[in-house]
Amino acid sequence: MPSPANVFNLNSSHIHVSYATGALGSKAGLTYHDAHQTLQFNEQDIRKVTTDLGDELTVTLHRTEDVGSTTFTLIIPTVALEVNQHINVHTIGITSMHQRPFAPVWHGQLDSYIVVKLHGTASSQPF
Repeated sequence: MPSPANVFNLNSSHIHVSYATGALGSKAGLTYHDAHQTLQFNEQDIRKVTTDLGDELTVTLHRTEDVGSTTFTLIIPTVALEVNQHINVHTIGITSMHQRPFAPVWHGQLDSYIVVKLHGTASSQPF
């Protein structure tokens, strides 16, 4: 009987992301790793929204008061498979730079984005 995938291990040439959904009573968690940092996020740190794209998971990578922040959004596709199976998946991650100027009046685009293609595996684990 198919069940939703609950563990994702995804890579690009620059980043590695692991995500466990928190299914069956376990806690959700996301690990983000790039050339400069490895960050771990627990369930409270992950902002999750379900859209037509799938689950959109957003975490804050860096925040500087009054200057801005950098966030990462992972698109989790819907995947169904048997328990203890894994399959190959492809998705995207979006790094967003959010500028917040010191001056109260600012004109122009304050957000910029880098989209990266991710590939890896999705599995259904019996936590």
